[in-house]
Amino acid sequence: MAKEEKTGHFEIKLRHGAFSTFFRRFKVEGRRYAGLDFSDISALRQLLSNEKARILWTLQNKKPGSLYELSKMLGRDFKSVRQDIELLRQFNLVRFVQETKGKRKKLRPVINIEKLDITISL
Repeated sequence: MAKEEKTGHFEIKLRHGAFSTFFRRFKVEGRRYAGLDFSDISALRQLLSNEKARILWTLQNKKPGSLYELSKMLGRDFKSVRQDIELLRQFNLVRFVQETKGKRKKLRPVINIEKLDITISL
């Protein structure tokens, strides 16, 4: 049986001269998730920044063991990386895996999807 690809889909519609509606739908491991409805596309603009792209690339290629390690790899402040990761998590692009080492627990950020589709309907 073929492995199903984890995908995310964003749909943006142009209404009354502005991008007024923004939906997200995700399909992860055979399940379809309904999305959120936003009043504008500012969240999408934030999501598609170069810093978020660097985070996703680093998660995919360097596989940091924690948020602290990720912030060191990026050469960025921990708090700003945490905020960026939280936005990516809200859009289901990143998830946390809890790991235990001895008595210590930590959250490791991992990419949650393999492909992201963005559709703009005019």
